[in-house]
Amino acid sequence: MRANRLRLALFALALSAAPAFAASDVAVEVKNESEPVLCAEKDNVTIKAISPEVRRFQIEAAHPAYIAGLMRDNWDADWTACDMTGDPVFAAVTPPRRVTFYESIEYWLVGYTFPTFWRPSETTFKVGDRVEKGLHLVQLWKLGKDRSHELLVVYPQDGYWRARPMPPAPLAATAYGSSFLVGPIVQDGARPVVNIREIEFDPKTVSFKMSFKDGSSGTLKLDSVDENRMVLDVVLDRPVGGGNAFVALRSMYVTEFNNDVARIAIREPGAKGWREEPLMPFAGGKATDVWMGRTTHSRHNTSSPDMVFRNFSKDPNPRVRAEKK
Repeated sequence: MRANRLRLALFALALSAAPAFAASDVAVEVKNESEPVLCAEKDNVTIKAISPEVRRFQIEAAHPAYIAGLMRDNWDADWTACDMTGDPVFAAVTPPRRVTFYESIEYWLVGYTFPTFWRPSETTFKVGDRVEKGLHLVQLWKLGKDRSHELLVVYPQDGYWRARPMPPAPLAATAYGSSFLVGPIVQDGARPVVNIREIEFDPKTVSFKMSFKDGSSGTLKLDSVDENRMVLDVVLDRPVGGGNAFVALRSMYVTEFNNDVARIAIREPGAKGWREEPLMPFAGGKATDVWMGRTTHSRHNTSSPDMVFRNFSKDPNPRVRAEKK
């Protein structure tokens, strides 16, 4: 019981220390579509947020509570019990390459084409007048105190994103872990995806405008980042209807000691406290805030961040930070 209270206090403290924005005015349906697997490199965890009203929300990537005491990190892939022979494969439209879209003193943006990818390469990526087709991965880098750090990546062809804060001293870097999807989420075979027609990066606002294939659009903006957390502000031009999710977490769980995410906590409307439980048997519910992460070390991507979905709103206008008095 005491251990549970400690875990709750740790992630509640992380949430309360985040930038002060207006609270959620919408409770979303949280749906768990996770399934057990033996392969640690398969995304078997899917947590979806569904609402026919939401047009604005935030995504937070925060270092796990144990990051300060981390003595050893492990980023190695674990292909034990994995069989990927049935996965679809498409050859790249262009040869493998690396392109630099944008570079300033503080930020730069780099794109890559791989020899193969699991989907056809139809999404374009744009920065100013420059348009690139067929990119499989785009990375956003930021200059830190003594070196550059890769903060955010997107796979344009299926709409998957990954985020991580700046690494805390003395760590030189931390691992990516869970992915997330933003926009009208649909199924492509066994995998949820977001079909994006074009992504346009705006260096002035450090934001990504997404034009989706269903005719809607959205913007993902880097609101803030430091050695504790990253906060992303998302605005959709219209709510995602039809019972489809507008944001989802994709991750992996094999065991309590081999996972990228193991627990979930939701803040239910009107509740006096958080509801916290193991992620795999989680039955879903209504929530104004959703936390997904770990409270104990894992052998897989040990330093990867916890993820939070919060501040769901029907109002697309920018939120006003709370003033300190």
